[in-house]
Amino acid sequence: MAALLSMPLLLATVVQAASPENEAIYRERFATLMRNGGVITQYEPMEPVAGARKVRPLSAATAKTRTISAEALEAAAAYAAANKSTAFMVWRNGRVEASSYFGTATAATPLVSKSLSKPLTALAVGRAIALGKIDSLDQPVADFFPEWRNTPKAEILVRHLLDMRSGLMEQTVSPDPEHPVNRAYIDPEHSLWAVAHYPLVATPGSVYGYNNATAELVALLIERATGRRYAEFIGAEVLAPIGAPGGKIWVGRSGGLAHSGCCMTLPAESWLRMGILLLQDGVANGRRLLPRGYVKAMTTGTPQNPHYGLGVWIGSPYAERRGFAGVGKPGPQVLHSEPYLDPGLYLFDGNANQTVYVSPANKLVVLRMGDAPPRQPEWDNSKLPNLLIRGIIAPSKGDGQTP
Repeated sequence: MAALLSMPLLLATVVQAASPENEAIYRERFATLMRNGGVITQYEPMEPVAGARKVRPLSAATAKTRTISAEALEAAAAYAAANKSTAFMVWRNGRVEASSYFGTATAATPLVSKSLSKPLTALAVGRAIALGKIDSLDQPVADFFPEWRNTPKAEILVRHLLDMRSGLMEQTVSPDPEHPVNRAYIDPEHSLWAVAHYPLVATPGSVYGYNNATAELVALLIERATGRRYAEFIGAEVLAPIGAPGGKIWVGRSGGLAHSGCCMTLPAESWLRMGILLLQDGVANGRRLLPRGYVKAMTTGTPQNPHYGLGVWIGSPYAERRGFAGVGKPGPQVLHSEPYLDPGLYLFDGNANQTVYVSPANKLVVLRMGDAPPRQPEWDNSKLPNLLIRGIIAPSKGDGQTP
């Protein structure tokens, strides 16, 4: 395979990424990572992400205006509570029908998102397209990463960073400090290492291969396309327009590159509002934030993985067990005891079964965030939305409510 970078660009990138100070930080992080079994438990340093200056509360349903039965809401909250949740929210047809927080969490608590950050990368790209900073999903990433020009990576399109068809190496684990998966995860210049060294193993667009590196590259893409820091862009162009509270984002070093594929901390309501934005076809408060047709693109699978769109998971076709690594591949498999009652349902789905379900047919958004549920009984991804959909109250004749 051809060299990934021209020699001047390669040397400039490597020198910047491998300074003695950065290398010392990386080695310390790697040692901590190995002690923790390959898991990051603290995200440092963090950079503020501003949200809406004034957060207007979402409308809340009353006992009279509630459209889901009290029994269904109580059963769903109980299921969330039994599965180590920190937050559980139900929004339907313009109103919050239930919100519960567990342990020490409150509505204002910033919660670690894990891979809920991945659909946010798709929102960021959609917003950049709407602003004219990116031409389309089919624009080559090499237009923004000159390091990839005249290399096999020049075939990677913007959409491939979102639908996991970049052709870059799939997610793996390695005890080798020089392995690209480790450098692209915890190096202070993680995205630059990913640009320079993360291996291309398949023709872009030809295979689905879930990995964090492609999602992490979106932050660099946004920064190069817009000339703005990723945190500032997310705060001003996504969170503020939807009225969402802000939080913090993990960066490789102070003033360095943001981690866009994982672990932004935001209050639960911010993630709920993102689901509402998609349900409303990219329009918030009467203002179109995403291009027409973009939400449809986000929620459409690919031939290589019909269960995954642009950062979001697709509810149909039904699979009793669906793995993050792709159809028929080994790794953790998420249980779905039955098909979703809304065949058009899609969801954000992060590590520890952190989920935001969007049911277009029922104008319903359901959020569950928290720690990994107990191993037994096994978490069921279809339980919460189906329980709530079954609990929708048929409107009385002439009451004007949408069923």
